[in-house]
Amino acid sequence: MLTAKQTADLITWGRSALALALAVLGLVWPAGSLPLAVGLMLLDWTGDNLDGFFARRGPVGAHSWIGDHDLEVDMLVSLGLLVYLTGAGWLNVLWAGLYLLGWAIVFWRLGLQRPLGMLFQAPIYAWFIGVALIWATPAGIWIPVWVLALILITWPKFPREVVPGFLRGMRRVWSEARRRR
Repeated sequence: MLTAKQTADLITWGRSALALALAVLGLVWPAGSLPLAVGLMLLDWTGDNLDGFFARRGPVGAHSWIGDHDLEVDMLVSLGLLVYLTGAGWLNVLWAGLYLLGWAIVFWRLGLQRPLGMLFQAPIYAWFIGVALIWATPAGIWIPVWVLALILITWPKFPREVVPGFLRGMRRVWSEARRRR
């Protein structure tokens, strides 16, 4: 029988496999694959929420390598999505390369911090959501439905914890960057 922490870790490992699946999907089967990519992303986002749910139910202070690298897995999935978007022709290769170069410089200068990792993911997800809503509307409409459902299910975590935590983290990142100058 799996413990809550082991279940969380297994889900996180599965999410890293989804990152590879997204990248391969965009490179191998780009035409008509957008609805499948939407399904994979909904599966990933569900897994991201479930791994956190299970991890919080495990013993306090329990750590694992994959659990300690959840942010990196989140970023890996968004990177897989970026490869999908580029390979499937929804994003120009030059723009994707410039985006990655810009973020490589940011992470080199400021380090890999949670708020920066979240900010790295946001434009990729926004672009994907826009593409899905415009070009695969029946599948794409499930994204805002899923987001609204998650916000309602986890209410009031989003407005009380997630958004303020991100903003506090960004203030900390910028104040540390100013001190380094």
